[in-house]
Order: sequence, then C-alpha cells, then structure tokens
Amino acid sequence: MTSAGIFWIIAAVLFAVIEAATVALVTVWFAVGALAAAIAAQFGASILFQVGTFVVVSAILLCVTRPVFKKISVKKPQRTNADRFIGEEAMVIKKIDDINNDGQVKIAGQVWSAVSEDKSPLEEGTIVKVIAIRGVKLVVEPINS
Repeated sequence: MTSAGIFWIIAAVLFAVIEAATVALVTVWFAVGALAAAIAAQFGASILFQVGTFVVVSAILLCVTRPVFKKISVKKPQRTNADRFIGEEAMVIKKIDDINNDGQVKIAGQVWSAVSEDKSPLEEGTIVKVIAIRGVKLVVEPINS
C-alpha cells in the first residue's frame, strides 16, 4: 500500500471515529470519500485525482444522501415533565373557581393548581382534560360524558 493510500485510510478512520462520537451524519460521508480516494491511490492515481475523488464523492454523498437519512432518523420529540399531562384526564379535587383564582386537580398521583379553559366553575369530582399549561397551572376543560 502506498503512503497516499495509508493517509486516506487513516483519514477515513478518523472521520468514522468523529462520526461515532457525534452522530451528526456529517463526517461519515467524508469517511466514504476518503475510502474512495484510498482506492484511487491503490490504482496509482495522482494526488490531484485522489483529492478530486475525495471531494466529489464526499460532496455527492453529503448533498444527496444526508437529507434522506435525516428525514428517516427524525424522531418525534418526547414530551417531558409537565408537558406529558397535556391531553390526559385529571380529577378536580378542589372546586375550580377562576373568579377566586382557586382550584386543584389530581393527575398521575400529583396535585396541581388548575384553571378552567372557559372560566366556568368546575365542581369537585369532575373529570377534566388537560389542554394546556400556563405558568404552574394546568388549563382544563370538562369531559362531556
């Protein structure tokens, strides 16, 4: 193996290691480009041809395949903390009275202050649906059974 071939193999390994550390789908394409340049070096191509091979292969892969892989790998963000309660049912444990700025619901074993979405009072025992969070209060609406 020529010294140029060894250089391109080392470059490919470095790009692969960087990709493994970042998982950003950027340097993996340069690793493939470096492997293509290493193959060109093994066939006795000039340094200029090797660099050209590296640039062209890397650019094509980056521009063509990266958007496809990004689209496939996009995951729906997982809601965390209080956001996970939106859309869930809760029970009113203290009358919700927006005039007095008072009321509580129990959801997932936790007690939260709550306000009515339409400002109407909600009695204890009412099953409600959480539709939003405003500050530290859940915004709820009654579930019509």
